[in-house]
Amino acid sequence: MLDVIDLNIEFHDHLIPETVVYDFDLHMDPGEIVGIVGESGSGKSMSALAVAGLLSRKDMQKRGKILYQGQDLLSCSRRELRKLQGSEIGMVFQEPMHSLNPLMRVGAQVEEALLIHTDLSKEERRKRAMDMLARVELKDTERIYRSYPHELSGGQRQRVMLASALICDPKLLIADEITTALDVTVQAAILDLLKQLHEERGISILFISHDLYVVKRICSRVLVMQKGRVVEEGRVEEVFEDPKTDYTKELLASIPKIRKLRQ
Repeated sequence: MLDVIDLNIEFHDHLIPETVVYDFDLHMDPGEIVGIVGESGSGKSMSALAVAGLLSRKDMQKRGKILYQGQDLLSCSRRELRKLQGSEIGMVFQEPMHSLNPLMRVGAQVEEALLIHTDLSKEERRKRAMDMLARVELKDTERIYRSYPHELSGGQRQRVMLASALICDPKLLIADEITTALDVTVQAAILDLLKQLHEERGISILFISHDLYVVKRICSRVLVMQKGRVVEEGRVEEVFEDPKTDYTKELLASIPKIRKLRQ
């Protein structure tokens, strides 16, 4: 499904160019859940944004290949890229209040991808949106549909973002730190929901996090990034049981003891 080959990302918005991702490689098969983990500034989110086609084509240089089902997302036209965004590739961000339009009702925002990528009627779009809101386990969907983002809780907004990303049934979902701003109970519920959606739809998920414990709960493989480079890669169980690098060992050591007892 996805092959990222030798991706390098260099910013040119300062006097001296700054490379933020070095020689990044990633392979994903259909239906796989792969995690990218690392501290802030490690390059994990930048790599994910490149895969989603959301990095500016100005003030930065990207080298390498991002092959989605054989199509290179780095070299394709903006028009071709827009056809994939939302329909084939969905993305959910850490803080939905920064992604949701505060002046638009939730229903209109969930339907937006349908408006762009389908010929469904207004009634059909509304029904699909209502069904999707229910599918991400939001209760009182009529109220949610008519609400503005500020009228919802953080967990509800994150579920709305999931509904928006999944409304066109994409084959790849990129989830960038989507549980970071949530409390532990809501975080667990969102992870369980992602696993359910994966099992039911066979969707591939690229899961970005700074938290190895969260990655262990949902991913089968993990890439560990530090200072723009992948420093370790393997099956989650192998990385947890036998980490190879000092950096990975530090990340594992940072997991609170109470979480380790639950593993």
